[in-house]
Amino acid sequence: MTQNKFSLEFTQNEEIQKIDISGYLDAQTAPVLENAIQEAINKGCNKILVNFKNLKYISSAGLGVFMGFIEQIRKEGGDIKLAEMPNNIFSIFDLLGFPMIFDISETEDKLIEKFNNNEIPGNDL
Repeated sequence: MTQNKFSLEFTQNEEIQKIDISGYLDAQTAPVLENAIQEAINKGCNKILVNFKNLKYISSAGLGVFMGFIEQIRKEGGDIKLAEMPNNIFSIFDLLGFPMIFDISETEDKLIEKFNNNEIPGNDL
């Protein structure tokens, strides 16, 4: 099934691990992203920027990957920030209230600036 194509690409920028994701993030491909985030954490990187520009589809399993790591990363003083979501992907995140939990921006630059200023949503909760 060609629909389940998923890929990711890593770029390290100072303290920030950037992960570009593309294709279809579903129950079959979510473990790939899960492993990538876990690998970044294991290497001591707790500032993760995920770029969604080329993502076509996300399922509940894909959404769960982000929820599965956010608490752990924030306890370690880091964050997961999300950039360049296509409208169809953002509407799913928005419907589920993710913008109240995650920094989501149209550009990576805004999020990198927030990382550099140690801005983490929900820190005052």
